[in-house]
Amino acid sequence: MVENDARVYPRYVVDADADVTAGASHSSPQVQNLSLGGICIQTSEITEVGAPVDVVLRFSEGPEVALRGQVVWVNRQPPQDVGIRWVDLDPPRKDLLSRHLAAALERTASSEPI
Repeated sequence: MVENDARVYPRYVVDADADVTAGASHSSPQVQNLSLGGICIQTSEITEVGAPVDVVLRFSEGPEVALRGQVVWVNRQPPQDVGIRWVDLDPPRKDLLSRHLAAALERTASSEPI
């Protein structure tokens, strides 16, 4: 039996900065966790499920990654976090994101899937 909560990609706590644009709103939220499937950020700026978003991720090393996403859930109560699923993740961007995740995890030995 497959559970509804099963995830295709493990999520990791990583040291990364993000710039997020959703409509006219632009913010630099705290990254809660990251995966090849999406990202969880802490922000009160985004409130609409289904909204398209542009995310630029910056890691301590290597080029930044510009990604398109869609808001899949919003928690309006503290910590006011938002789940974003990547859309149109082409192979070059997926590969770049994979390499960033692998490098970030190597530098942070205590990071584990959550």
